[in-house]
This record gives sequence, structure tokens and C-alpha cells, in this order.
Amino acid sequence: MMFQRESDFENALIQILTTKGWEDQILKYPTEDDLLKNWAKILFDNNRGIDRLGDCPLTDGEMQQIIEQITELRTPLKLNGFINGKTVSIKRDNPEDKVHFGKEISLKIYDRLEIAAGQSRYQIVEQLVFRGKSRLLNDRRGDLLLLINGMPVIHIELKRSGVPVSQACNQIEKYAHEGVFTGLFSLVQVFVAMNPDESLYFANPGPDGRFNPDYYFHWADFNNEPINDWKLIASSLLSIPMAHQLIGFYTVADDADGILNAYAACFAGSEGPGQLGLFYSSGRKDRDAFFGGTCPDPEGF
Repeated sequence: MMFQRESDFENALIQILTTKGWEDQILKYPTEDDLLKNWAKILFDNNRGIDRLGDCPLTDGEMQQIIEQITELRTPLKLNGFINGKTVSIKRDNPEDKVHFGKEISLKIYDRLEIAAGQSRYQIVEQLVFRGKSRLLNDRRGDLLLLINGMPVIHIELKRSGVPVSQACNQIEKYAHEGVFTGLFSLVQVFVAMNPDESLYFANPGPDGRFNPDYYFHWADFNNEPINDWKLIASSLLSIPMAHQLIGFYTVADDADGILNAYAACFAGSEGPGQLGLFYSSGRKDRDAFFGGTCPDPEGF
């Protein structure tokens, strides 16, 4: 299928994603503030116990506490630990919470084992607004952002038919250089660059890292044959449960190298973390590849 306009490709991709585990209520043209409010609502919904938030929603100040923790962590390696750490602690400043006001409480943010189950939420953001970081920089628009439990974890840049996928990669790199992926957006773990005929994915190197095309990978099948058709990418790499597993199991913090590795797995027979056929590290030169068979247990990393 040819797409003469990028917007048509974007709409077609969204339509498929909403049949692959993602919610059909699309968040259109949001700013970072809008997404923070969305995250606050999800955190409230998922933490209504009497030992957590009860009936008292999160305040702007409490959300700012979380953002400050994210800012301090800074690197994708540490932020991966934040996401997969299951909980985050805040000090309650909502005076309506008479029981916990001024006290520290723990909030559930994400459970990698709750795949398409439990309290997991999967949302699509379309044409998000990145505010310029200085008066010299214009606002930017990101094509698609995928949220798990309100957290932005996969950023997608698209190009229409005939435009090289490298241009989508260049756009991601340009945005990163301009400081777009900071604050809430520093939680992004994986970038995906797509046109209808080719897709590449790679780990976020963070503000102190550098983008290296040697670690931009094609999705592959069980026989290590690249999968590039956009419909198959939407139905595999970007689908639920695979996208949830990618963040929970296959983005692995390498403490020795101080980097984040994004691992890949083919979609053939991908019924669980141990059933995947291909396994790549995108963060280091001496990456291992396992062709066919069963992937190493991610719990062992």
C-alpha cells in the first residue's frame, strides 16, 4: 500500500494499533502538561487503596515530586530501573488526605508481569507537542507516542512512501539534540522510525549518549529474515503483549557499561518471554544473536 501523505500513513497505523491491544481513545495534540495530568489520573485510579491515595487525587506538587525524581535519574539506564521498579514514593501534600498528609507513601506505576491484564493501560498519543526549550527553538510535533500506564515509553516517527526511513531517524536525533526528550519524555525507552516499507528501532541513548546507526535494528522473523511491512510491524513489535514485554523484559540496563540495551525478539510463536526466537543487544558492539530456539531467560540479566 502506497501512502502519498504521511498523515494517511499515521491514521492507518493507529487504526491497526487499536486492534492490537491499544485503546481506541486517541490522545490528540497534547502537551507535556496534558500528559502529566493523564498520568496523574491513571496513578490515582491504580492507587485507590486506603494505604495509598484513597479518595484524594494527586496534586500538581506531588506530580512534580515524581518529575524531579525522573530528572535526577537522568540516564535511560536509571530510568529503566525506575519504570521496572514497580513503585515510586512521594510525600503527600494534599491537605484533603488527613491520614497521610506530610507522610511518604508508595505508588504502583507499572508491573511488567501484568501484560494486557490487571491495571495495565495502553494509550496512543497522536501529534504530541514538544515545547521549544528556548526562544530560539520552535515547538516540535512528534508523530506517535505509546504510553503504558501513562508513561511515554515508545516514540515513533513516520515518513510517507518513498521517503527513506533514515529521515525519520534523523528527525529523532534532531529532536534529542534540541532537548525534546527531557522531563516526562525522558522516560522514552525505545525509538521506532518507520515508513510503509521499512522500520528501524533502537534504544534511547539519553542526554549524554550518542545515536549510533550500527545499533538501529530491523525486526526479524524466526529465521532472522527482516520484517519491514508496516502492517506486520504494527501486529508484532508494536502490539500488545510484545510492546509491554519489550519495555519490561527486553530493555535491559547494563550496569557495567552504563547503557541501556534494547533487545529484540521475533513475533513467531511469541507467547511469552521464553518463547521468542531472536535476541539482539542494541547497546554494545559485542552483541549476541540467538537464531531460532528459545531466548535466554530475561530474568537472568
